[in-house]
Amino acid sequence: MAGIGFELRKMMRRNSLAGLLQAYAYAGMISAGPWILSIIGILLIGVLSLPFVVPTLLIAQFQVSVTYMISLSLVLTGPLQLSFTRFTADQIYARHEELVLSNFHGVVLLTNLCAIFLGIVAALWLFPGQSGVYRLLMLSGFVIMCNIWIATIFLSGQKRYIHIVLVFLLGYGITVCASLLLNRHGMEGLLLGFILGQSVLLFGLLVFIYREFPGRHFISFEMFHSGYRYFSLMAIGFLYNLGIWIDKFMFWYAPGTGQRVIGPLHASLIYDLPVFLAYLAIIPGMAVFLMRIETDFVEYYDAFYSAVREGASLAHIENVRNGMVDALRTGLYEIVKVQSITAILLFACGPQILAMLGISVLYLPLLQVDVIAASLQVVFLGVINVFFYLDKRQVVLSVMAGFVLLNVALTAVTLSLNPAWYGYGFAASLLLVVMASLFMLDRKLDRLEYETYMLQ
Repeated sequence: MAGIGFELRKMMRRNSLAGLLQAYAYAGMISAGPWILSIIGILLIGVLSLPFVVPTLLIAQFQVSVTYMISLSLVLTGPLQLSFTRFTADQIYARHEELVLSNFHGVVLLTNLCAIFLGIVAALWLFPGQSGVYRLLMLSGFVIMCNIWIATIFLSGQKRYIHIVLVFLLGYGITVCASLLLNRHGMEGLLLGFILGQSVLLFGLLVFIYREFPGRHFISFEMFHSGYRYFSLMAIGFLYNLGIWIDKFMFWYAPGTGQRVIGPLHASLIYDLPVFLAYLAIIPGMAVFLMRIETDFVEYYDAFYSAVREGASLAHIENVRNGMVDALRTGLYEIVKVQSITAILLFACGPQILAMLGISVLYLPLLQVDVIAASLQVVFLGVINVFFYLDKRQVVLSVMAGFVLLNVALTAVTLSLNPAWYGYGFAASLLLVVMASLFMLDRKLDRLEYETYMLQ
């Protein structure tokens, strides 16, 4: 994400309150915009369709169906997201841009084959009681969502952040409008509207991709050759998405917390709403994360490796390293500070927010725990991003594996206890991996000069 730093620094150089606010708004929009638009769009469709869809159970079935589309498509495409970004960056650096588009087609082909196969198996054997229209819409939506994640990560690698946000805004705007126009046809109408909007979103992403890259060949698979197969990045992408969703799946299918909604799809009324609301609270932290990591830290990062390449004195290299450490420490501190303030505000306004949304105040303790967990996730992303800058993929892989195992184990423990403990498994697992990753990052930075020279 190095390209974003240039735009943010340009805004910061104005030395005005307006420039500072613009920079934070820009950072928050491009970091959390697509995520937030997705959540708000799905919630809006459900709320605005209440007067028209009878019975209202159909709205819950629609939202649960879409949630499964999103979660499973993220897990399925996780192995290709980071590895394809790395391949693209390598080819651009080596001035082999002609390989990028053809390999994008190869990745899309593989993704579609896997998504279609798994989708057909699920449609035929897991939804025997549902209509053919519902099965076809679920299959279509799942395939489209898989393609959206691949196209989005591809454009992110090309620093087209504003383009991504604008396309998501257009796509989810059309999704909401189309779903509301078709909601009189029940759940199938809502699903059709969602798929129409997502199709527009995917088309918009593809337009930017084809405008950016020419291609001599239509399709190729160099990315899967031995020199470009980054198995560690594939595993990290899969484990990260699995770790984020695994506790939700456990709550959905636990006997005491999950309820069957449609076919084999379950949901947890007690767990889902607080989690979605908590993720809306990460915008300030994500903005600070980008502002500090991608401006101050990256400047010292570039200066450090430039000093190494150009043969600067050891004293100068150590001074620049110390500046990088200080910038990182300040950035992480500001992320914690801003997210803490956000959490305190939500704790204070939580009852009013839940009442305004028509949600029982019994959800308040779980909402508070989930807000803390979401805030920890922002810190976790910040630390992981630094490890990626330092190319410490094995460290990230070990941390991600620990996150998945801890989330499964601690969520299982909390499920065996009373409802007052719900949510603590997810939060505790993030707290432990954040502490472990900060400890490892501190050690890596202490040995940075040694490892930079001696491990080449």
